[in-house]
Amino acid sequence: MDELRPTDPARIGAYRLLGRLGAGGMGVVYLGRTDEGTTAAVKVILPEYAADEEFRTRFRREADAARQVRSPWAVAVTGAETEGERPWLATAFVPGPSLAEAVARCGPLPARSVRVLGRLLSRALTAVHTAGLVHRDVKPGNVLLTVDGPRLIDFGIARTGEATALTAPGLVFGTPGFLSPEQASGGATATGPASDVFSLGCLLAYAATGRPPFGSGAAEALLYRTVHDEPDLSGIDDGELRALTAGCLAKDPADRPTARELDERIVEDAPHGSVDWLPEDVVQLIADRSAEMLALPGIEPTVVEEPPSRAPGRRRLLALAAGGAVVAAGGGGFAAWEALRDDGRGAGKSGGRDWIIGVQADLSGARKTAGRAQERGVRVAAERFNSRADRPFTLQVKALDDRGDTGRAVKAAEEFARDRDVLAVVGPTGDAETGAVLGVYDEAMLPLITVSSLALVYAPRSRKSFFQAAPSYAVLTEPAVNRLVLRPDVERLGILLDRSGGLAAYTGGYATNLLTGVLTTGTTYPRVVPAGTRDMAPVLADMLAHGSDALFYAGDGAGAARTARALAATPFKGPRMAMHTAMVPGFIEEAGDAATGWEFTAPYTDATAPAAKEFAAAHRKLFKTAPAHWAAEAHDAAGLVIEALTAFGKRPSRAALVARIARSVHQGVSRTYVFDETQTLDGKDAYLYRVENGRYRFVGSAPKTAA
Repeated sequence: MDELRPTDPARIGAYRLLGRLGAGGMGVVYLGRTDEGTTAAVKVILPEYAADEEFRTRFRREADAARQVRSPWAVAVTGAETEGERPWLATAFVPGPSLAEAVARCGPLPARSVRVLGRLLSRALTAVHTAGLVHRDVKPGNVLLTVDGPRLIDFGIARTGEATALTAPGLVFGTPGFLSPEQASGGATATGPASDVFSLGCLLAYAATGRPPFGSGAAEALLYRTVHDEPDLSGIDDGELRALTAGCLAKDPADRPTARELDERIVEDAPHGSVDWLPEDVVQLIADRSAEMLALPGIEPTVVEEPPSRAPGRRRLLALAAGGAVVAAGGGGFAAWEALRDDGRGAGKSGGRDWIIGVQADLSGARKTAGRAQERGVRVAAERFNSRADRPFTLQVKALDDRGDTGRAVKAAEEFARDRDVLAVVGPTGDAETGAVLGVYDEAMLPLITVSSLALVYAPRSRKSFFQAAPSYAVLTEPAVNRLVLRPDVERLGILLDRSGGLAAYTGGYATNLLTGVLTTGTTYPRVVPAGTRDMAPVLADMLAHGSDALFYAGDGAGAARTARALAATPFKGPRMAMHTAMVPGFIEEAGDAATGWEFTAPYTDATAPAAKEFAAAHRKLFKTAPAHWAAEAHDAAGLVIEALTAFGKRPSRAALVARIARSVHQGVSRTYVFDETQTLDGKDAYLYRVENGRYRFVGSAPKTAA
């Protein structure tokens, strides 16, 4: 959920607006809550449509029809205003993740899960069609998974069968890759209930394989394939599910089953009030998202607006006056709160107090090598700064070991938050620890800069003080695609997603599959294997049999070693690459000679890089050894903080430092650090490594997509 903007209304009808859930071509969707505590997704139509009387007539008719949809598997309409200055429609708010997010994070669903999903969604569509509506945008993003089953959402472009289109003739309305041939053609052919069934078939294929059945890439190419090509259902090994999906994807609408017939054909049980038909990791994702409902902001009687000069991305202040206490969150308000917490000494007066940069890292657990490298990198930055004769202050470093454990990570974050002399923290090392501590750092408005937590998304909690100073797992796949596919001898990229790699592998494998069609003219053949798969030979044989002439492995070091050994036993001579998560000493040790020639894209540079020369010399002077991977990036994060601190004429508040870092441009050893509006690194610098002579050799910068 995004923050409300200054131009957004405070209330719509009976709903107090809490934030933005999304925006589309015709309106903005807000999260609203009544005074009684009932939440809803409130879609408000844009003024340009609200002024169109013909549109209002259709909107009124569609709102009335949507109220008639009676299904536990479709979100219910809870309110509407069709005659006001800004028409709106409210539906029950569903806190679960979308099917798109679940598949991206947890991988394709088992056949039973897909059949249950298909049966429940066919019942939702039956109710939609019975009400005289055609949804027109059935896709993974419009299906939410909840604790008691899926929900079909977004009737914003649904309309009655006899209603005229909201767009000009010949324009395609819907989502390429999940629309029917009659939608894709953009012609005069009527789009009826059968079109939704085709889209449902695309959705089921996606849920079962992790990719749309007509591939990915440019919209024009997707539309052409949808009309002219047969769907790619490889990867759906269950015969019953494959037949059901193929039936939905018939080119002729008359050859497709109706939604009701599809419900009757699926014999899989469809439990109500249960999620035991979904994999455990998806159930955990649903549980986490549902629990976050408890953290929604309260509705308070007093609202204090931030001053116009507030830092980008800060939400409006909610102030609660009770018993003389003031609790504020945001730029200027938090600075005042910090001054009170400093016992009247004032945030801008150093007065002999320490200036401390913290390091939260795994210093003794599974990722201790990376954690220790990062601590040393920060200490090198502090030492180099303190050696300056013109330094305006002396910087100290305080390190806390969370051992890669989320419980210990929260305790470390709380200790840093309590220590008012700590002005910023570099870390944590891993994704799980980072996700666990965001709330603690945000509450304290303490800047947190991570260089090795690379998740594409984190739990949707506030991220006011968090900076992701490294490319995500998804961004790192772009140079991999460029390296593997943009070459004359490669047409199809085989993608092996090993569930042992967890979230990193899910994200990397999915993004590689998606980007191949976007960045190149090549195709992909993805396979997913369960965690702990020992024998990779059958999987690789299947991938090679399907024409894979390059290979990308998304997983951990042990799985990569098994893949390398199995691949070495085949005639395959093409390029092969893995995520940096597999670039560990154990890969070379376990793969032996089979490791030779494997390449990796990584977010970290090497001590041998020309730009790292001065840093590497300073590291050797301080620690008597060359810097390990991740040290330069942590050095850069500390340098970013130091540069921001020295820009102030006096000791800044934590909130002021957050705002300064957010608009910084810092030239580091590894890359230039600039952040976008979400405080995520705005850049795609990555590095290439290759196994030669039994070691990892630094090749240089990874290839970028041409501008």
